[in-house]
Amino acid sequence: MWLTLAGAIVVEVLATLSLRASEGFRRKAWIVPVVAGYAISFYLLWLTLALGMPVGVAYGVWTACGVALVAVIARVIFREPLTWVMAAGIALIVGGVLMIELAGVGH
Repeated sequence: MWLTLAGAIVVEVLATLSLRASEGFRRKAWIVPVVAGYAISFYLLWLTLALGMPVGVAYGVWTACGVALVAVIARVIFREPLTWVMAAGIALIVGGVLMIELAGVGH
């Protein structure tokens, strides 16, 4: 279950970075990785839910990890800004997801 979610996160991050690299689909070579990446990511997210992970936990972890990874990798690859305020926002997102995860463990 967690492995399929990790796969969904990695593929979604790659698809999002490919979307950025496509420059608004002006660079046609990036269209296939974008479309295929999002399709595979959603399939893996669906599989994670089918395996029994609660949707709130799965979606929260998927989005939080995606936001954090894209922001950090885009900083490295595309030289996009990553300020301390943005980093604090990412930390708050991750903290919120952890709270959801911990609350779900008790049920």
